Amino acid sequence: MTDNFVPKELSWLSFNGRVLQEAADPSVPLIERVRFLGIYSSNLDEFFKVRVAELKRQVIINKAQGENEAAVNLLRKVQNEANKYQRTLNNIYKNLLLELSEHNIFMKDQDSITEEQKQWVATYFKHHVLKHINPVIIDEDTDLVSFLKDEFTYLLARLIGKNAKTYALIEIPTKVIPRFLRIPTYDNSVIFMFLDDVIRVGMDMIFKGLYEYDSIEAYSIKMNRDAEYDLLGNIDRSVLENMSEALKQRLNAMPVRFSYDAHMPEDMVKFMTGELKMSAIDSMMPGARYHNFKDLLSFPSINDDMENQSLSEIKSYQFDSALTPFDAIAQKDILLYYPYYSFDYFTEFLRNASYDPKVSSIKINIYRVASNSRVIDSLMHAANNGKSVTVVVELKARFDEANNVKWASFLTEAGVKVLFGLPTLKIHSKLCLVTRHEGDKLVRYAHIGTGNFNEKTAKIYTDFALFTANEKITNEVDDVFRFIEYPYTRPNFRNLLVSPLNAREKICSLIDREIEHARGGRPASIHFKVNALVDIDLINKLYEANQAGVVIRGIVRGMCSLKPGVKGLSENIYITSIVDRFLEHPRVMLFNNAGNDELYISSADWMKRNLDLRIEVGTKILDQDLKDRIKGILKLQEQDNRKARIIDENQVNNYVQNNEGDPQVRSQIAIHDYLMKIENALEQNKNNQE
Repeated sequence: MTDNFVPKELSWLSFNGRVLQEAADPSVPLIERVRFLGIYSSNLDEFFKVRVAELKRQVIINKAQGENEAAVNLLRKVQNEANKYQRTLNNIYKNLLLELSEHNIFMKDQDSITEEQKQWVATYFKHHVLKHINPVIIDEDTDLVSFLKDEFTYLLARLIGKNAKTYALIEIPTKVIPRFLRIPTYDNSVIFMFLDDVIRVGMDMIFKGLYEYDSIEAYSIKMNRDAEYDLLGNIDRSVLENMSEALKQRLNAMPVRFSYDAHMPEDMVKFMTGELKMSAIDSMMPGARYHNFKDLLSFPSINDDMENQSLSEIKSYQFDSALTPFDAIAQKDILLYYPYYSFDYFTEFLRNASYDPKVSSIKINIYRVASNSRVIDSLMHAANNGKSVTVVVELKARFDEANNVKWASFLTEAGVKVLFGLPTLKIHSKLCLVTRHEGDKLVRYAHIGTGNFNEKTAKIYTDFALFTANEKITNEVDDVFRFIEYPYTRPNFRNLLVSPLNAREKICSLIDREIEHARGGRPASIHFKVNALVDIDLINKLYEANQAGVVIRGIVRGMCSLKPGVKGLSENIYITSIVDRFLEHPRVMLFNNAGNDELYISSADWMKRNLDLRIEVGTKILDQDLKDRIKGILKLQEQDNRKARIIDENQVNNYVQNNEGDPQVRSQIAIHDYLMKIENALEQNKNNQE
């Protein structure tokens, strides 16, 4: 029954509402709260370009088939909910401006600065901004649907003369000039101005002498396009050429959201919606004076007290005490948990492999990498050093397609064997396999992770990274790479969960085992942590387990279509969501198995696409110490009563409340202390042995 599930789109909006809660939370440092508004806005852009666009397409398809009501109703609910959150964002922003002013920090527009400051801004505009301004005069031949760039903010200017009105679009050039300009003051105050208002100050410099007008009015607008594209391609072109051609479709895709200043006159709104060919099912979002709040992600630093204090970096004693990364891994499996540990351990592992004379081959999956990637550099150096290097590049990594096309070209030119996987399956696994000649045998060293090989995101996403030389795992990792290259093979996996080959079947069998234990009166529980839980078959399986008496405890950062705590359906299921300074990203599954528990980490969320339509890899944790370590981390997250919200059937995002006398647990900080104690103990034990 559909009543047993929350639509994933509404659940996603509820998740982004939790991000908005962080912007309103007075315990969060002030500048970080401003930046959370940027995170919220960036998330919402992607939501409209992907999920709302998909809904819109479904409405069109259903209408053609005469079945339109359900899809239209859901689309309307999504639009109404998004508009409700937009009003909340506007209120939070106003409150943040007031709080900033209490610290002598001000955001001012062109009407609230002194005449002297306005002259300074005008000079700045003339020398630094004007050269980047190229207005588009709108006439009957202007095709705004093709012209407007997705996600860019524009000023829609109307030049009003005695006999005519002229419309012009001015792109805010944030690609080359920071969005926030700090202007001079003569006291200890700090004043910022949006680049939008800097342009408003210089508006006459743009048009004077070219157009006759008595006044100018300008309002901020923004558009989001459908991010889908067709990858059918031409058989005469290479994979890279087909992908490059497909990305051009996104540039001309139809609008799905039009955002505008709520103070814009109604006739200007109608003019723009007509020019953009907006339909009745498209999203119209009146907002505040400024758009693209995602730029608040880079709001300038002012005072260290207004930002998160950095956590001390945890050193891996196993890596640091070994001569080489291979010596460390050969001695014992190693688990890193980013960002508490440095990603440098992985880049050093790869850098050493690139010139180690014993290394014969390197295989790796690339999904998203940093713009200045040491990972890519090491792979190219390895090829130059005569290693056999195979890189599986996922060209369809959403919004990273262009970067990955570029990297694929660079790698190919460097002599790397580049594979693009399967046309019908995205490759989302986080695998690296290094093979060494050690004596008279080949030894494989594997990395299996929950996050990307990306130096940038490893500083802000929490993710597990397992390094192992255990043949039970490394042989199966090699089988995954063989399957990617030769998909007609069907390897047998005992320790890996590999989508779409065995992951769904294995997870369901593990849940079924807990059901059998519960019915037999034995201990039965499931603890899991994922970014999204929307797969209907898995949710129904969890409902079945609930009704058999299995205790289920989940942590779901984002979308959750399961309704926890519903009598007769899910009363034994309790789910929370943690939103804090780091983005929670790992996927973990812990099955009690009557006390003989099994634990897995994975790259896959509990979604149909991840289980059936992608190549994803999870691994059983075989090392008991590492299993205990992950269980300790999971326990701290389940105890979180500072940043955890309760997921319920109504999606209201109530915070978890601690009972009187219970200690306050902010898991992201507690985990840092927990891991630090483990590493200190390892070092102390070694010192005692010596």
